[in-house]
Amino acid sequence: MANGTCNGTLTGAEFMEQGTVYTTPGTPLVRNLDRLLDWSGLARLLGNVGTILIKPNLVDALAPPVTTPVDIIEALIDWLRRACEADIVIGEGTAANSHDTFYVFARLGYVELAGRKGVELVDLNCEETVCSSRPDCRRWPELHLPAMAYDAFLLSVPVLKAHTMDSVTLTLKNMMGLAPPAHYQEGSSWKKSSFHRDLGRAVADLNRYRCPDFTLLDARVGMAEAHLFGPACDPPVDRLVAGTDPVAVDAWGSTLLGRDWQGVEHIRELHGELGLAEPLRVVEVEQQTQEEACRPRPGRER
Repeated sequence: MANGTCNGTLTGAEFMEQGTVYTTPGTPLVRNLDRLLDWSGLARLLGNVGTILIKPNLVDALAPPVTTPVDIIEALIDWLRRACEADIVIGEGTAANSHDTFYVFARLGYVELAGRKGVELVDLNCEETVCSSRPDCRRWPELHLPAMAYDAFLLSVPVLKAHTMDSVTLTLKNMMGLAPPAHYQEGSSWKKSSFHRDLGRAVADLNRYRCPDFTLLDARVGMAEAHLFGPACDPPVDRLVAGTDPVAVDAWGSTLLGRDWQGVEHIRELHGELGLAEPLRVVEVEQQTQEEACRPRPGRER
C-alpha cells in the first residue's frame, strides 16, 4: 500500500488501521494534540525512523487558516522529540509563482520556529528528484518527486479546506507540494499548474507514487468555500484529526466540511486502494484518567 520506505521500518500504511481516524477537540491545542498522538499509535511507527519529513500546507504566503499555522507544527515537534530520536525536517514546495518557499517560510513564522527548535527547513521545489514509472497510472505513468520524500517518514499536516476545483483539499492533495516546478509548471503560471488538467486523477496518481505515512489534520478553523480566499467556517470546526489511512482522513475531513466524499474524485479513486473512505471508524479521544489510559482500546468509537 505505501510507496516509500522509512530507513528499514514499516511505513504508516503497512501499520494502517484501514478506515480508522482519531479525533479530539482542537483546544487546548498542546494537551489535546499530545493525547491524540499518544492514542493514535504514531509512536510505534517511529522506532527506527532516521528522518521525519513534516509536510505542512504552505501553498502561498497567506495567513492561516489558508495555511498550516506554526503553533501546531511546534506542538508536533515537541511531541516527536519525546517519542523518538529521528531527525526532523520541515519541507514544502510552494505553488506561488511570485516567490520561493523560503519567502513563505519567513512570512509565516517557520524560519523563526526552525531556529528556535533546531530543525531544518527544505524547499522541496529545489530538491534532487528521482523519476519513477507505474503503468497503472493513466495520468502520471511517469513521475518526478524529491528523493527525500521516499527516504523519510512522511508526516502530512494539512489544514481543513474546501477547494474551488476539487471540492476539498486535505492530506491527499497536500502531496502536491512534493511536485517539482521544473517538471510540473506550464508556462509562467502557478508552479504546479500541469496538475490542473484532470486534477482529481492527477492527485490520485501522485498518491499512488507517494502517499503520507501519517496525517495530522488541523481542523480547528476550516475554510468553508475555497482554498485561498473566502469565509472561514463559522463556528470554527474545533477538531484535530489523525490517522495512518489518508483516504479515511480525507473522507472524515470532507464530512466536517459538509461535503460528500463520493463527490471528490481523488478520494473516490483511491477508496479501496490506498485506504477506506467507508465504513469509517471514528475514535473520539477524550480526557482519560491514568487508569483508563491503560486499557487496551483507547477512545470511544462513533
